[in-house]
Amino acid sequence: MLELKNVKKSFTEPDGGELPILDIEDFRLDAGEQMALVGRSGCGKSTLLYVISGISRPDSGKVQVGDWDITLFTEAECDRFRAEQIGYVFQTFNLLPGFTALENVMLGMRFAGGRVDPNRAKHLLERVGLGHRMTHRPTQLSVGEQQRVSVARGLANRPRLLLADEPTANVDAGHQQQVVDMLRDGCREENVALMVVTHTPEVARQFERIDNLEEFNRAVVIA
Repeated sequence: MLELKNVKKSFTEPDGGELPILDIEDFRLDAGEQMALVGRSGCGKSTLLYVISGISRPDSGKVQVGDWDITLFTEAECDRFRAEQIGYVFQTFNLLPGFTALENVMLGMRFAGGRVDPNRAKHLLERVGLGHRMTHRPTQLSVGEQQRVSVARGLANRPRLLLADEPTANVDAGHQQQVVDMLRDGCREENVALMVVTHTPEVARQFERIDNLEEFNRAVVIA
């Protein structure tokens, strides 16, 4: 379902030199598979998610999602593909403050250019335990509740792949398990492939597949 081949990504340093961030020969994730991606800060985990989702373009290589190599898309085509095929749960939630929880989930549907389905949006919020908070705006929700809205929004368009970047980092320890369960259960029910980036060992250990990016990213220098 997801395949990376010879993907390289670097950034330009202030002195004009090139700083290699990613150099990945081969990486695969099957349809419906769930995994945790771990590694030290700075080893390229978030950059990898950006490349997989098309938010950032690799310098070279192939990023295949389903039948499409997204590196061949125009920027507009990539934006549309991401909205339709890839869900994203951000560490900082990225909810729009002027909209209610329900409206934030429905906006995710609108960005994909498809039909907005209020019933599905309500169902997803109920499934993450927010049936009683649909009309609340982000500032009226706790941090944990905001993350649950983010999970519901990530699943709104029935994506093929859900990427979650440190989804428990801003959630207190008492609600971390709840967030992980929502991600895993929601993806399992709809056969969505799931990649979770985490620094938390307790989160990573819940996945049968745990990949350390430092072990297959050739741009990383192991001290």
